Amino acid sequence: MLYLVPTPIGNREDITLRAIRTLREADLILAEDTRTSKPLLKHLEIETPLRSYHAHNEHGIVGGLVEELKQGATYALITDAGTPAISDPGFLLVRACREAGVQVSCLPGATAFVPVLAASGIPCNQFHFEGFLPHKKGRQTRLKYLATLPNTFALYESPYRLVKCLTQLAEHCGEERLACVGREVSKLYEEINTNSLKALIEDFSERGKVKGEIVIVVAGPQ
Repeated sequence: MLYLVPTPIGNREDITLRAIRTLREADLILAEDTRTSKPLLKHLEIETPLRSYHAHNEHGIVGGLVEELKQGATYALITDAGTPAISDPGFLLVRACREAGVQVSCLPGATAFVPVLAASGIPCNQFHFEGFLPHKKGRQTRLKYLATLPNTFALYESPYRLVKCLTQLAEHCGEERLACVGREVSKLYEEINTNSLKALIEDFSERGKVKGEIVIVVAGPQ
């Protein structure tokens, strides 16, 4: 059995009671970065053994993990924050488990873009989730595609590229398009800032450096 266990994206209280129990009862926890996960697990008094599972080693170890699971092991997969496989490692292992007949269960829990989308005031009955845009090759193609969508879309961005990304979105969608920047989700200084792309560019340009992983939500054309 493989469990995908969401971990807090900010406030440690966001983890569920079921997630804590699952992590305690698993034979092994697969962690994106054991150095990041150890403080959380120590705080929760979870002593389950850890093994690294990340984007740089997953291709080489997926086969062995699936064999262990087929023999009866129960593993829990976590990432540094949020839900595994959502813009984080996990998809390859889940697919391999499905193909091998290993049961997979994903617990409900933290995902950064959902709170921003819900709190933005931008229509969210239908939306497209883009994840991270390519840094270079293919970026313009994706931006052009997003600009043609009739509904809201959401994406992730680094705080270091926030103004650049907002500027590119304005070039393709129009600077008056309604958008929202969310950062530090579920932390003390959480910010959900909804305005036109033009106003957001001016705001964050004046601030300079900002902290926290960024969620950008853009409304569809009016």
